[in-house]
Amino acid sequence: MRTYVAVLVHVADAETPAASGRRAPLYRESFVLLTARSEDEARSKARARGESMETSYRNERGEPITWTLRQLVDVAEVPDDRLGDGAELYTRHFRDFAAYTAFEPLLSGEDL
Repeated sequence: MRTYVAVLVHVADAETPAASGRRAPLYRESFVLLTARSEDEARSKARARGESMETSYRNERGEPITWTLRQLVDVAEVPDDRLGDGAELYTRHFRDFAAYTAFEPLLSGEDL
């Protein structure tokens, strides 16, 4: 068995009263550890895990919120053999830090 990390993206749909209009969707990126015999098995487990994370509830204003799996972005074998302090789980590369800052609410100072 090998250890893999799956990158999943879910989207929250909030139904707001017609007078207030719809809010911009909120996306959640999750990194999930899986054990599998192969990358294909890990992909299958990742999709099932992403679907199991789908949920619906009412927020503090009583509005229905529905989280659904939007995309299985990647499945990669964990590069470090031993998980523990300082182990690398996943590496992502990007070219535009300003764009990354714009889409990451925690970097732009926005409250979730």
